[in-house]
Formats: sequence, structure tokens, C-alpha cells
Amino acid sequence: MKSEPRNLDKHIQSDQWLNVLDELNIGALIIDNQRRISAMNCTAQALLGLKEDEACGKDCREVFCGVPCMVKCLFKDGEEWDGDPSPAVSESKDSQRLLTRLATPIYDTQGRVAGCLTILQDHSPIVDLINRVHYEERSLKMILENLDIGIFTVNKGGHVTFLNAEAEKITGYHRQQILGKPCSALFSENDSRDICLLKDSIADGRTRVCASGRITISNGRTIPVRASYMALHNEKGSIVGGLATFHDLTEVHQLKKAITERYTFQDMIGKDPSMQKIFEMARVVAMSDASVLIEGSTGTGKDILAKIIHSIGRRSTKPFIKVNCAALPDTLLESEMFGYVKGAFTGAFQNKPGRFQQADGGTIFLDEIGDLPLTLQAKLLRVLEDKDFYPLGSRHPVTVDVRVISATNRGLDKLVEDRLFREDLFYRLNVVRIELPALKNRKSDIPLLIQQSMGRLCPPDKGPPRDISDQAMDVLLNYDYPGNIRELENILEHALIVGQSGSILSHHLPDYLQQFRAARYPSARIEPLPDAERQKILQALEIQNGNRTLAAKSLQMNRSTLWRKMKRFQILS
Repeated sequence: MKSEPRNLDKHIQSDQWLNVLDELNIGALIIDNQRRISAMNCTAQALLGLKEDEACGKDCREVFCGVPCMVKCLFKDGEEWDGDPSPAVSESKDSQRLLTRLATPIYDTQGRVAGCLTILQDHSPIVDLINRVHYEERSLKMILENLDIGIFTVNKGGHVTFLNAEAEKITGYHRQQILGKPCSALFSENDSRDICLLKDSIADGRTRVCASGRITISNGRTIPVRASYMALHNEKGSIVGGLATFHDLTEVHQLKKAITERYTFQDMIGKDPSMQKIFEMARVVAMSDASVLIEGSTGTGKDILAKIIHSIGRRSTKPFIKVNCAALPDTLLESEMFGYVKGAFTGAFQNKPGRFQQADGGTIFLDEIGDLPLTLQAKLLRVLEDKDFYPLGSRHPVTVDVRVISATNRGLDKLVEDRLFREDLFYRLNVVRIELPALKNRKSDIPLLIQQSMGRLCPPDKGPPRDISDQAMDVLLNYDYPGNIRELENILEHALIVGQSGSILSHHLPDYLQQFRAARYPSARIEPLPDAERQKILQALEIQNGNRTLAAKSLQMNRSTLWRKMKRFQILS
């Protein structure tokens, strides 16, 4: 005989309560003050895998073993019924379900606890739904992983939540290094245009495209990208974050630069005060048509500076013509610079314009001007003074509008003293003189130049970033580089070839640099060879049962460094 709970609504008896909850697919039971089950609805029977006659009269603690109560019920004897507030799994006869129990006390007319109404909630459908969502999310991430376009996502706070394999390849970052960090880690500045576009997309849900974006890669360089920014919505349509897709345009820009010969100050790195002073002067002089004389040792970047001055000046859309005065024989130099007319000499079958005519309206760059023959210096002086000249064999002058930038690794003033260079021409060329310092005089720029050269010689899309050992870097930072920047680039290219795919070690450097290191550090220890380093990592991983954290600790290196070395040595763990 089922006992009816007391103090319930007069019009709704226990069976009716249970039936109402049945219609809502909610399991419900009536328990008396002796903790015996007195009634249960069909949903509760299904959830517990028990028939009503099997459960009625039993102590609820036997039936609910492992199904904790979400509240505490006090019975008339004052004993407390404790419940664990976390959900637990109850095994029924046919399946395993995730159930939680909610109990509310029932009082009699005197306000005493007469029992409780217990409700069972089945979380299994919710768990299934979560599993399906997780599966769909994993499937989506698998698709994103295999796209040949860089993708990363952020939450509404702007922190990175996902980075695909192509994005790792382009940026040089491993996802563990960037996940959870602000997206500003991928951009050069906190207030960059790209970040603003991403924030705006998250704010209003509209997609934005940036054809000239920039992203900062792992070695600190910024690379040009074409990027799209869009908002991410959840199933309710609310914005929960943002997604960015980007293509690396480095090769496109290099090709465009090679075709157009347009350069900027990003192509000439220098944080040293002497270089900053030169950049400021170059910006000012670029806006004028004054002749510029650039002096500096071989390999200091005189030709790049000349291209920058042309590219940022008002003649940037006009030709930039380079003449190497030391590379052409004296007999051909005049005809190359000023051209000739048909019949001027044997073999002159047609008119040929010279370099000055080709540079009309633009800039002519006279490299190694100190090697210009004296016989030709007078004709060049006329061009600078009168803006015209006579092609070889012609009786009619040709007028040109040309800006002259000259460069030499020989001091022109010293050549003037030795009467090897015309004094009047020197003063015409020396309206603005820029002296580029030797690399040994601006050693603070060496790390930046190494970084730039490494980015050019081994871009991220060609494989994992190559690092330089401390011993090799110490040699590179302390060498004087008589060949300046050009020599530094050649040294790095040599080391990358000899070192193949591993780190650049000191014994990968050219022989003369190894001799320099031996003379500088006579008692320096020899760096481990790559094979020995690989075996050392394998041994540490074996000892630590494949645990990378413990292996890195035993090897006295960061976990990220160990990961990069494992990737380089193709160690799977």
C-alpha cells in the first residue's frame, strides 16, 4: 500500500505528482521518513532499471548507491542525510547512465519531515550531445589542419585559441608557444591595423580583408601577408571570437621588388645611432634632386642605400639605371654611358642610347665612381653642369633630366689630392655626402643582420627555423668582418649548407673563422656533433619513459627547445 506524502496540495496526490513528472520525462520517487521508497514513476523505473514492486519498501540508500543527492534532508530523528554534490554514474541493468538526484523534504501538518520527493536527472543525452559537438569540433579542426593557408582563432578577449599547421609553418611558432597568448604576439604592434581589423570584425560580425597586412614570425622579423578577418558564432548566433586566414606574401614581394627595383628602409637594417643618422639624412635628401655621394667599404650596402633614396623620392616611378664604372673597359665606358649614333665606328649599324638617356627623368647610379677614367670625367662634368651631352659620333647634343647618385669605396678627396680625380667634378658630385660605417664599427647591428639573413636564406615556409649555437653566435658577434655585410651573408650561407638541416655549430663556419675562434678561445670545448646530440636526447627520453618534460629537465634545456631538436633530428616520442 503506497503511503501518500503529507502537506501536498489537496488536489494533487502523490500518483498525480509522479504522473506529471513522467510526462516531462523526469524520474521521481516518494520516500518516507524511514528512508523507504513508497512510490516511483515509470521514468524513474527506466533510469534505475528496477520495477516499482522491486524497489518499494527498500531503503533508498541501497537503491541509490552511487547516485548522490544534490541537497540535504533532515529527518525527524535529527540525522543528516549527506550527499556529494558532484554527479555520479549509476549502472542500470541494460546501460550505464549519468544520473544526479535532487531531493526536497515533505512536511506534515505539524511541520515535521514526513519524507521527501526525489527527482532523478539523466545527463546521458547531454553528454552524448557534448560528445557529438566535440566530434564535430575535432572534424573541423582536422580539416583546418590540412588547409594550405594559415589560420588562427581568438576568443572575444583576443587570446589565441587555435593555430593550424600552415600557420605554424609560416610563423615559425609551435602552437604551444602561442596558444593562450594575446594575438598581438603575432603582430608587430599592439595597435597595428591588423589587430584593429580583427577587433572590428569581432565587434560587428562583418568580414574584413587586408591585402597588405604584416605578421611577426618567431625570429622577430615581420613578413607581408594577405589576411581576412571574420567573427566566430556559436549555435545561438552569438559572437564568441574571431578567425583569421592569411597567406605569406614574402616571395611575391621579393619578386615584385626584383622586377620594380623598389626598396624601402626595411631592406637596410640598422639600430646603431650612426645608421639612424644616415636614414634620417637619406629621407631628407630623397625629396630633392641634389647629387649624392655615398662612401663606404666594400659590402656596406652602398647600392641598397642608393636604391632606397631613389625609391622614396619623387623620381621613384622613373628609371633607376646602375653603371659599374669599374666593371666596363675604358674603351666601352663612354659608349655605354652616353651611347652612339649609326656609323660612329665600325660595327655601329644603328643608333644606341646610352645609360644617361635610359635614365632620363629618373636616377643614374654611378657605382665605383673613383675608377672613372680622367678622360671621361670631363664629359660627366658637362652633363652635371649643362644637362646635355653628345653621343659618340653625333653632332647634336642630347638633353636629359637625370639625378646622379655616385658611390665609391675609395676616398674621393684622397684621389683628388693625388690628381687621380678632377676636383671640379668631385665638388659637383659631393653636394650631399653619406659615409656608411664598416660593420665592425656598428656591431650592435650584427644580431639584426644575422636575423634578417637567416630569414632570407631559410624562410619559414621552407622548413623549421634553423638556430645558431651559442659558441657559433659568439664567433659571429666578435668577428670584425673586413668584407662587411656581404661577408656576413656569405658566412651564414656557407654554414647553412655545411650544417644541412641541423643547428649551425662553430665547426660549420668557414675555416678562417674556426681559426679565429681557436685563437680567441684557446681552451674552448668542442661542441657536440649532431649525431652525438641525437643519441643524448634519445637516451634521456628512454630513461624518462618518453616524458618530454622530465627529459628536458635532465638535459638542462627548455621543453620547447627539446621539441625543436626532436623535430630536427626526426625523433618520434
